[in-house]
Amino acid sequence: MSYPARTLAVFAGYLVLLGITLLATPNLLLTTFGISPTSEVWIRIVGVLALILAYYYVQAARKEMINFFRWTVHARAVVIVFFVAFVFLGWVKPVLILFGAIDLAGALWTFMALRSSRGLE
Repeated sequence: MSYPARTLAVFAGYLVLLGITLLATPNLLLTTFGISPTSEVWIRIVGVLALILAYYYVQAARKEMINFFRWTVHARAVVIVFFVAFVFLGWVKPVLILFGAIDLAGALWTFMALRSSRGLE
């Protein structure tokens, strides 16, 4: 597995942990970060989406899908913009920016891995 592929595999691991937590014990995660607990199903839906994304990331990493790696850099980098906007608009607590920062860090790691392996050409 190439270095860029490994960055996606690691990020997929993060998504699996997040997805399982949101499915099994969503309020544990929410209250840990100072977010009000919920009994609504939306948080578990987000968990399912995280697991589906993790599946895509793992499969793309296994198949060395360089174009997909590049797309994830763009998509993960923009997450922080939306999360900061949500905080600025008063829709969520600032702790959400931490999750956006994780996405941004993952995007930068993949970007640097692609660059070092000439995957950006």
